[in-house]
Amino acid sequence: MEYSFEFKRDPLGYLRVVLPTELEYFSDFIEDIVSVDEADEYLKIIQEVLDGSSEEYKIQLNTTIAYIKKDLTVVEHLYTESENDKSSMETEKFKNLMLVWRDKIPERYKSID
Repeated sequence: MEYSFEFKRDPLGYLRVVLPTELEYFSDFIEDIVSVDEADEYLKIIQEVLDGSSEEYKIQLNTTIAYIKKDLTVVEHLYTESENDKSSMETEKFKNLMLVWRDKIPERYKSID
């Protein structure tokens, strides 16, 4: 399945990734990644799972945990009041979204003036 996404600046000027509502926790997870080095570290982990050298992996950030398996990644939000605290996406699509975010990180905090 293909997922639509776009980048927008919030009222404070920070670049944000906007995903469909059913994938909103992936936005929370990805936006916690603030450096290219950090993104590269997680992309390496995702690739290891996709290649089969790791069966699965868990990454916990500020408010979310990503459970990465070969076919599917599930992100759980730790502090939501919603009954549904999880979003899921094919791991290959998650990797592709992470690659796009990695390339956007340098402009995330740039002023739009």
